[in-house]
Order: sequence, then C-alpha cells, then structure tokens
Amino acid sequence: MLKSILSSPPVQALIAALLAGYMSLVKATTRWEVRGREHIDPIWAGGDGVILGFWHGRILMTIAAWPKQVQPPAILISRSREGDVVTKVAEHHKVGVVRGSSRNKKKTEQEKGGLSAFREMIRWVEGGGAMALTPDGPRGPRMRAGMGVAKLARSTGAPLIGMGCSTSRAIIFKSWDRFVLPLPFGKGVIVWTEPVHIDKRADKDALENARATLEARMISANMEADLACRGEAITAAPRPDAQTESA
Repeated sequence: MLKSILSSPPVQALIAALLAGYMSLVKATTRWEVRGREHIDPIWAGGDGVILGFWHGRILMTIAAWPKQVQPPAILISRSREGDVVTKVAEHHKVGVVRGSSRNKKKTEQEKGGLSAFREMIRWVEGGGAMALTPDGPRGPRMRAGMGVAKLARSTGAPLIGMGCSTSRAIIFKSWDRFVLPLPFGKGVIVWTEPVHIDKRADKDALENARATLEARMISANMEADLACRGEAITAAPRPDAQTESA
C-alpha cells in the first residue's frame, strides 16, 4: 500500500515540495559556521570541475554548503521510488541530476544505469561542474566509501573533496545511515576536508589509497561537526572486511 502511494507522481511532487521547502527553512534559520575554507576556496576560485562527497545521512543539510554562483552542482541519485522524490527535491533547488545506482546488486546493469550514469558524471565534471555523490549510498555500510568516487576522480583528473555537516538541533533516526533531520533555529557547522588528487594513471593500490583517505577525512569532518554542535558524534559502521575477518 505504502509503495503504491509513493509511486504516485502527485504524491511524490507533494513530498518533494515539502522537503525542498523544509531544507530552505533550515538553511535560512541556522547560524552556519564554515571550517576548512582554505581547502574549498581555491576550488571555488578556480572554477574547474570538482567531485564532492558527503554521507547519505546528511543530505538535508547539503544545500547550505554549496554556493550556486560557483561550479554548477549535480547529484547522483538512485533509480528507485525514493530516488524519484529526491530528484524532484533537487529540481526545486535547481540542482542537476544524474540517475543511476552502481551498488544495488538486485538490479541488472541496464536497470541500474551505472555505466551511462558514470559517463554522464564524467561529462558534467569535465564541463566544469561539481558532481556530488554519497560514497556510502544508497544502502551502506554507514560512512564507508565505495570505490565509485575514486574512479570518477581518476577518470576526470578533478579534485575530490569531502564535506562534514551537522546542526545543534536535530533528530537522529535509527536507520542504517543514522539519518539526520536538522531542525530550524540552531547552530550549524560545515567542515570541508583537504582535497584528494588522483592521477589518471593510478593503479588499483593507488585508487584504494585515495578511497581510504577520503573516507577517513570525511569521517573526521563529520565527527568534528557533530562534536561542535551536539557534543556527541555519529560513528561509522564496521568495515565490511573487518566483519569478514572477525566471522
């Protein structure tokens, strides 16, 4: 019943409009502090393509971080009912959308659109845009980066920069991503990480090193933002390889 309701375009449009309006309310009423400006300012000033990483559970705060007058932003969104809603939210905020999911093993390559989405992301970045991805999306593990962001950085030669964000007033859901619902009229902290640069000739080991470096920096940035806002940080899920080793 719920799935059929969420599949209805009018219902999706209503939910998207409410979410987009709520995100704008939080952005406008939160006292934002930005840290790590020395990492992001040169990227904004340069105007070249860039790849952005933020954790899946922080998506409702992202519009507060990226100025529209710099590189035009786009976001990778999965091909799902939930993705349909998020796509409409992005359209409300004039954010570009690339549809595709490389981590849902239940779908065929055609259904996921992974290869075509990857090519579209390359074109967007090489055209001077900012491509935003959730390295732990769409299903986790929480705050553990997949290899996709590193591969995109290698293919484009663009810098890969992570973002942490949090607010003092928030509801934390008990979902896999510990989804953060920011509440209006609080304090917010945005933390930019040092960029990761990947050579186009990088081998498998260099690619893994870049992925792990980004992951560690993003975890640290979000912990810094959480501690500054609420005094308690959301932690990352155990690494999949660590779970295998302990089994």
